[in-house]
Amino acid sequence: MRHNKSGRKLNRNPAHRKALFRNMSRALLEYGRIRTTEAKAMELRGVVEPLITMAKKNDLHARREVYKFLNNHQLVKKLFDVIAPVFAGVPGGYTRVVKLGMPRKGDAAPMAVIEFTKEINPKEEASKAAPEAKEAE
Repeated sequence: MRHNKSGRKLNRNPAHRKALFRNMSRALLEYGRIRTTEAKAMELRGVVEPLITMAKKNDLHARREVYKFLNNHQLVKKLFDVIAPVFAGVPGGYTRVVKLGMPRKGDAAPMAVIEFTKEINPKEEASKAAPEAKEAE
């Protein structure tokens, strides 16, 4: 019986599931929006939102914990410096899942898009940081 067992198995073993969500989390943080199946998108929310909540703390321990999961210094830096400040006053609900009308062509799986609820423009952040660096020289 599956009493008190939360989360979908997605027809994968635990190591494969962990790798799947790790890769999908990296893609979402890098691109801001990804297209996947509805089930994977719903489960991904439970993985990404705690990472953003941890990034809002902005301390060394939080950075190390997030790095342990993402294993990518550039994404950790982007999460803490660009994404987390956007959600500074928000208590939760950083992502949304938008169900798409057409199923996937090959197997008719219901598709969805998972994205951040607020617009994140890393280009604007980089352009703001660039003039400050020039002034320092």
